[in-house]
Amino acid sequence: MQDVKDITIIGAGPTGLFGAFYAGMRGASCRLIDNLDQVGGQLTALYPEKYIFDVAGFPKVLAKDLVKGMAEQALQFKQPVHLGENVMGLKRDSENGKPAFTVVTEKDEYPSRTVLIAGGIGAFTPRKLPLKDVDRWYGKGLHDRVLDPKVFSGKRVLLVGGGDSAFDWAVNLQGIARSIVMIHRRDGFRAHAATVRQVQELCAAGKMELRTFWELKMIHGEDVIDAVTIYNSKTKVEERLAVDSVIPQLGFISSLGAIAQWGLDIEKGEIKVSQTMATNLPGVFAAGDITTYPGKLKLIATGAAEAAIAVNHAVHFINPAVKVEPGHSSNMALFGQTED
Repeated sequence: MQDVKDITIIGAGPTGLFGAFYAGMRGASCRLIDNLDQVGGQLTALYPEKYIFDVAGFPKVLAKDLVKGMAEQALQFKQPVHLGENVMGLKRDSENGKPAFTVVTEKDEYPSRTVLIAGGIGAFTPRKLPLKDVDRWYGKGLHDRVLDPKVFSGKRVLLVGGGDSAFDWAVNLQGIARSIVMIHRRDGFRAHAATVRQVQELCAAGKMELRTFWELKMIHGEDVIDAVTIYNSKTKVEERLAVDSVIPQLGFISSLGAIAQWGLDIEKGEIKVSQTMATNLPGVFAAGDITTYPGKLKLIATGAAEAAIAVNHAVHFINPAVKVEPGHSSNMALFGQTED
């Protein structure tokens, strides 16, 4: 049997990690559960090598470096982390007349006094290329996630997509890949205008190629990819390109999974919360991209703030004699500080 924790945090992305830190700061026991095999959520799984510019205190920071710092901050209190576990259910119990819970995964059961759902956009998987034989090419030159840019060193790369990730990798693989061709099914893009201009400048300088109204029709090769067939949806012209790697950046499919069956108040796939990050289930809180409320902003910065709010109110929920306001960390004896 797992021991009872004050807070069980579902999701070990930036919001969940900051929640674990704040739980430790408030003297609350907690655990983290995540279906991925590493902490960091989307930052680790989808774009570890991308720069992030809107985190306080960092003019710019690589996603993987931000995760490293947040993990070091969160895990200083030795809170247990259970990775590679899908949350399957929530049992509602009681403890001293108050709601208590058991979070159930396919591997174990975790009793808890409160629950904080910090699952980002939910369980997510990259959207696959619409090709019948797409699965056979994974590990043979097809990559729907870029975890290490060095993998593409000296390679002829085909990027597929027109969003932020596709444009970002078109820029970030410069000087690494031997050549880059990027195709998109239309001439409108869902990327930041500044990055689009940067890619257009790279094309004008002959450092890569961007083709609109082109789509991927077929992948060729024996043991590894050596070519693709692309076609123009307007002219119906087909062309065979010699490539070594194909990187589709078509977005991802997300789902709340079993959490959607817990009786939470959900609106358009997002959990409705109050200003205290409380859900409609007493003792269950939520924070980060998985939540919605008037004026909601989906940012790492706001996710961290929401985690702090949720943890403080969870601590107060467990023991109403405990203040919601934690005070300034710079004065906490926990960190070896004293009142000025």
